[in-house]
Amino acid sequence: MKQIFILSLLLSTSLFAQELRIKADSFKADEKAGMSVFSGSVNIVKNQDELNASTVTIFTNEEHKPTKYIASGNVAFYISTPKGAIYSGNAQRVVYLPGKKEYHFYENVRLTQVNEKKEIIGDEVVLKTVEGKAYAKGEKSGPVIMIFNIPDEEEK
Repeated sequence: MKQIFILSLLLSTSLFAQELRIKADSFKADEKAGMSVFSGSVNIVKNQDELNASTVTIFTNEEHKPTKYIASGNVAFYISTPKGAIYSGNAQRVVYLPGKKEYHFYENVRLTQVNEKKEIIGDEVVLKTVEGKAYAKGEKSGPVIMIFNIPDEEEK
């Protein structure tokens, strides 16, 4: 009975573990500062999520768990949320806070909710994936643009 409990505990722990795969042209780390910098064609994949950028800096805590990701330089991304929403888009800089499951997109942001056919274009967008909320600020040269796909009455 004890062996079955230990086996089920190990299996349940491995089910919740998620692999984070990072590819880049170069890498440097400062363990004391809790910072790793990946540069040159950076590609990060975790489950269904993917991020591509010129540079990604990952900050970690004392337990070596990521606390913040900062991606910069032609950032492109594909994100699936706990509530089933799927987003894709691009920006010049993205900050991800894994503890809050919150994304902050900056400069020339184009965020598309793929499965709902909604799009936000602006200079700053915040996506709170757990709460299912988004906030946006307009571009320096113009307003926030929101695009919705609304079916005609005839299409229903």
